[in-house]
Amino acid sequence: MKIIDRKTEIVNVAAKLFKEKGYSAVTMRDIAQAMDIKAASLYNHIKSKQEILVLIVIEIAEEFTSVMQDIVTSDTSTIQKIERVIQLHIDITLRNSDALACLNNDWMHLTDSELSYYIKMRNDYEQNFRSIIKEGIRNAEIQDVNVEVIIFSTLSTLRTLYLWYDKTKSLNEKILREDMAKVLLKGIV
Repeated sequence: MKIIDRKTEIVNVAAKLFKEKGYSAVTMRDIAQAMDIKAASLYNHIKSKQEILVLIVIEIAEEFTSVMQDIVTSDTSTIQKIERVIQLHIDITLRNSDALACLNNDWMHLTDSELSYYIKMRNDYEQNFRSIIKEGIRNAEIQDVNVEVIIFSTLSTLRTLYLWYDKTKSLNEKILREDMAKVLLKGIV
């Protein structure tokens, strides 16, 4: 049995509630009620709902950014790099779809420096993916089609994978990993 600290438990419960109701609709009282504790007890571990949002969004964004940087600088083919990006999204979806939903749906509620930091990470991530795609086109590893269409098609699918996968949890994880990469890399024709 995995033992987690109270702050982590609060963040996990909040992420689930944010996914279900949206950040704006959830109160600290809702989080406390879901944990079966008094709202005042939350403040022994967490300063505010905003702190919870920062912990959720920034942690996952930093993971995406760090792994993407490793992918970009790796000495592998474009196809292998894209496969690693796909697997990164699948891994995070399988591990923590609640937090991923929060990242995708509630990031705009970050404030000040955290919002700027998140936007920079997101832009850098997309730019790194763009550079992988351009390199693949230059090296004739992937089709010479519009880079932005490739980026939109791939990232919009991967970023919303949690929505679809939650409905199909009976799908074998191995099949998800293999078939998602096949479809995104080779299409269906």
